[in-house]
Amino acid sequence: MLNSFKLSLQYILPKLWLTRLAGWGASKRAGWLTKLVIDLFVKFYKVDMKEAQKPDTASYRTFNDFFIRPLREDARTVNTDPYVLVMPADGVISQLGAIEGDKILQAKGHDYSLEALLAGNYIMADLFRNGTFATTYLSPRDYHRVHMPCNGILREMIYVSGDLFSVNHLTAQNVPNLFARNERVICLFDTEFGPMAQILVGATIVGSIETVWSGTVTPPREGVIKRWTYPAGDQEGSVALLKGQEMGPLQTGFNGY
Repeated sequence: MLNSFKLSLQYILPKLWLTRLAGWGASKRAGWLTKLVIDLFVKFYKVDMKEAQKPDTASYRTFNDFFIRPLREDARTVNTDPYVLVMPADGVISQLGAIEGDKILQAKGHDYSLEALLAGNYIMADLFRNGTFATTYLSPRDYHRVHMPCNGILREMIYVSGDLFSVNHLTAQNVPNLFARNERVICLFDTEFGPMAQILVGATIVGSIETVWSGTVTPPREGVIKRWTYPAGDQEGSVALLKGQEMGPLQTGFNGY
């Protein structure tokens, strides 16, 4: 009964306006009130502040500054074996496996198409048919920055306007095509292992999607698909990222592929 009610809210609530309101509040400098909210958040979600570069919650001017807090340099190590991929985010792998033709597993009994995830880009979809995928879920307590699992050269970035359903176990099991209908940014890289796409999928209460090479991608939300292309690694204007290097911060509630 409770789960049915929660799912109903996903379709009823004005998710875009809630997201805008949350983004506005999270970016405000409210002094003691900001610190109080952060302290309550840390306590409720059991955030390990010892890993942060700034463990003192009073050092964060806004909630967003806290939410995308950087970690100490020794908090995580990057495997230097060139044949090993590292986790792109500090979360939990909710799904991992083979792409069966054009189908990607969302949850038990639910899948969605690769082409839909890639906003109808059949040329890009052909690169990944029968490939492999991983879905990484970041909980509120996690470190919210995405990194590169291997060396890569950016070739294309696509912003896809979409919905802002919450992304969690309940919605993955009950909202059809969840990841292919939510707002997202698709980043295509050339790597020594072949083509790789990292996809940042938005959710309710998302403030913005950013990358280290372009800054804020959204907002504003203009309701259209946007596409950027980038030159190969030996050309002027190319974007090359090393294994373990940051790709971008995630503001409140993202999934990654």
